[in-house]
Amino acid sequence: MTIAIAPCHRFTYDGAQLNVYHANKGEGLPKHEHTFAHATMCNAGSCIVRVEGKELAMTKDTQPVNLSEGKWHEIEALEDNTVFVNVFAEGKY
Repeated sequence: MTIAIAPCHRFTYDGAQLNVYHANKGEGLPKHEHTFAHATMCNAGSCIVRVEGKELAMTKDTQPVNLSEGKWHEIEALEDNTVFVNVFAEGKY
C-alpha cells in the first residue's frame, strides 16, 4: 500500500503546473484518477507507475509518460530519496 505524500514544491510556469515530490521507499500517490491528463517523470531514484493493471518502473533515464484522463493510476517510490514530477495544465489538480 502506497503511503500518500504531498508535493515538496509546487509552482506554475507559463501555463504549466509542476508538482515535485520527494519520496522514500513505499511513499507516493495512492490509486486515484483525474478529469485531465498529466505527464509524470522520475528525476532521481526510481518509482513504479501503475495504470489500470499495467506497470512501468521509471528512473531518471526513462522517457516521461502521459497519464490519460479518467484512468486510475498510482506512483510509488521504489527506493529512498526518489524525486518525481507531475506536470499538467495550470488550474488542474
